[in-house]
Amino acid sequence: MKKSARLIFFGTEDFSCQSLAMLLEAGWNVLAVVTKADTRSGRGQRHTLAPVKELAIKHTMPVLQPQHISEIDRELAIFSPTHGVLVSYGAIIPKTIIDLFPGGIINLHPSLLPLYRGPSPIETVILNGEEQTGLSLMKLSLKMDAGPVYSQKNVSLSGQENQITLSTRLASLGGQFLVENLQQITNESLSPMPQKEEKASYTKLLKKEDGMIDWSLPAKTYERQVRAYIKYPRSRVRLGEHEVIITKARIAANAKDGYLIKQCRPGWLELVEVIAPSGRLMSGADFLRGYKI
Repeated sequence: MKKSARLIFFGTEDFSCQSLAMLLEAGWNVLAVVTKADTRSGRGQRHTLAPVKELAIKHTMPVLQPQHISEIDRELAIFSPTHGVLVSYGAIIPKTIIDLFPGGIINLHPSLLPLYRGPSPIETVILNGEEQTGLSLMKLSLKMDAGPVYSQKNVSLSGQENQITLSTRLASLGGQFLVENLQQITNESLSPMPQKEEKASYTKLLKKEDGMIDWSLPAKTYERQVRAYIKYPRSRVRLGEHEVIITKARIAANAKDGYLIKQCRPGWLELVEVIAPSGRLMSGADFLRGYKI
């Protein structure tokens, strides 16, 4: 089937790459990519390209990296796009940009809207111990994640996922889901349905301090936190004079000699794997043998 839509893709994170790659593989006409500015990281402030930019360069596509998204309305208009596709871009899109697309901007969001609107739906479903999450394709509106929904896909959870594994899984499923529905959306044979505002829930922008653990909460809460925050902000705890990052934990029955197990309120949590102050990844048992706490 001929794909007549002229698309602009908005995305920044690793999560976005699968969708862009699958759009290109399926033969969609992606005119340009809009992504965030390159970053500098590490001690040497090494120049790092946004993952989506790397993919766009590989396919010799124009890349726009505005400091503020509203700056590029004229540049985007030159492409005469019909639709936008937005996947994990990381900024609010203003009306001046939305209005450039006669067919609107289609947004892939990793939750079953109106649940878990906002910037951290993947982390929050893990924190809350949900048994399922999902994907939503919606028409972008001025209010965050509140636009009408074209289609949704349920995704079951095992209770063992961390942010990285769940994000990777949803990115792959999301790219497929987008491609499966995009033809119907762009030819207007699939109409979006309004969200039920009374059922809306929201997630927050995570900060580094959200990862600090003080053992005042139940063990199951901290076990989920370790999995939810494995990428950022990472779960941190002070053990004696040392601050360590917990990368893997499990609920324990009680304290046990030779194992790094901490009492919570209630319950016990074993720190199975940690990153020591030296930066080395090691088992909790090895940490006990090598550090005084």
